[in-house]
Amino acid sequence: MSLADIQEDEALPEADREPYRPWSYDLSATDLYIPRLKDGQQRWFAAVTRAGSLQQYARVLIMAQSTQSKQWEMVATIDLDDPEQLPQIALDKDGYATAVDATSSSLAAPVGVLRSAVTDNYATGGEQTGKKVLTPSEASRRQIKMHDETQGKFGKRGTTRFAAADPQFADAYALKTTAGALVVFSHTHTQHDAVSAPGLGIVPEKQDRAWLGTTPGPAFTYTYTCSDIAAVPNVPEPSSLLGYGCRRTDAKAAGPSTSV
Repeated sequence: MSLADIQEDEALPEADREPYRPWSYDLSATDLYIPRLKDGQQRWFAAVTRAGSLQQYARVLIMAQSTQSKQWEMVATIDLDDPEQLPQIALDKDGYATAVDATSSSLAAPVGVLRSAVTDNYATGGEQTGKKVLTPSEASRRQIKMHDETQGKFGKRGTTRFAAADPQFADAYALKTTAGALVVFSHTHTQHDAVSAPGLGIVPEKQDRAWLGTTPGPAFTYTYTCSDIAAVPNVPEPSSLLGYGCRRTDAKAAGPSTSV
């Protein structure tokens, strides 16, 4: 549960709150990928844990050591849509993985390009860069579906627009694969809802009330922080978004304007 989840949950009526259930992972169904790192580099490693009767569910975890507290923290967790799509991590003769610079131009899509592509899936349905950079995977299709379905949710009474925002977490983690790199990163995007005529108002939903209260307004902007994972080739071909997860982390009244 994130801090945003806690804030959102505390604003709900007691009857609507779901009880918190501690989580754990089965270490016998978990693979660790520990990269060799040079002195001075942040220490981190990846884990892939599986669940289900046939281990049909897989989640990628990134653990990193804080440079300040020296404590180990889980900095990313992402569910894979299809565990079979996870590329093979390249290991050296001692069983260590190799860390890759996610910003490197040697990759077909450095992390900045990936961030632009996934936010474009929301903003335009992938028409500008999303469909060029990313193959039509299940994860990409879900993002584009979110764009397509949300655009018309108000009908003629309002509009919805998605836009990229500066990432709240700029770090990216990448491991060498036999065909390129597995890149774990975060992106932030906003959703701006506005009525189309004076006198109309948007009523905050229950999950928004931690930030917006219960007073209707003509326009609201919501912020989402997301974790993404992509398989990126070395050759100039599209990458594949393997999974992602988003949480609403802020919302605010956007002013009296009815335009977007």
